[in-house]
Amino acid sequence: MKRNPEKLSPKALKAFLDSKVEAYNHPKFIDSDPIQIPHRFTQKEDIEISGFLTATIAWGNRKSIITNATKLMQLLDNAPYDFIINHNSSDLKKLKPFVHRTFNGDDCIQFISSLQHIYRTHGGLENTFAVHAEPQSLQLAISKFKTIFFEIDHLPRTQKHVSDPLKNSAAKRINMFLRWMVRNDSTGVDFGIWKQLSPAQLSCPLDVHSGNVARKLGLLHRKQNDGKALNELDTNLRQFDPIDPVKYDFALFGLGVFENF
Repeated sequence: MKRNPEKLSPKALKAFLDSKVEAYNHPKFIDSDPIQIPHRFTQKEDIEISGFLTATIAWGNRKSIITNATKLMQLLDNAPYDFIINHNSSDLKKLKPFVHRTFNGDDCIQFISSLQHIYRTHGGLENTFAVHAEPQSLQLAISKFKTIFFEIDHLPRTQKHVSDPLKNSAAKRINMFLRWMVRNDSTGVDFGIWKQLSPAQLSCPLDVHSGNVARKLGLLHRKQNDGKALNELDTNLRQFDPIDPVKYDFALFGLGVFENF
């Protein structure tokens, strides 16, 4: 495309972004992305638990994220659902040394306990998010999920590792996790294993890369990557594709990370 993408008409901009979605929403994307961790499993519960835990520590260097998520799966005996449901207190001791940036072993142990509570009491991760889903948004559902996640006894410090959109967080990592679970893109990248939710309800995982590209393209004007910015970006992306707006995450992320757009 010879024209500057920053100066394109809405129709041409959509065509430009659609071409980038096609380029990056591809199995080759998996090799360098944390989504490779849940792709190592086949059981639904193993996929969603490994995906949730991987997304939780998905900030910083992607190589480090993948390395530490792999270590975490090994600590869970590479059977995360079985570990969540059947662990005892002595099993948790081996999690104590785990650390990824500010997420430490105590946080990890709290997450295991909260996940066990969700599967035993609330019907699992999918059901917990679906109960409070709105027609075109899961941001209320994410906030309610955080409340449920910490309704058992918990460490106050661990609450910071689950975002709350109703407190103006962009909730990048949970929105990324939801994209993984809900979108069925037929390319084999996202899983599409959650049937109670639809891609139309998803929000873009807004981070420094997607945010900077979105601003250059005129899709986002707010300077902070917060909840208000996410709402602005969501509104614009839904004009391009109201059925699957979050597919443009591949375009924005790919342009930022792989093309230094």
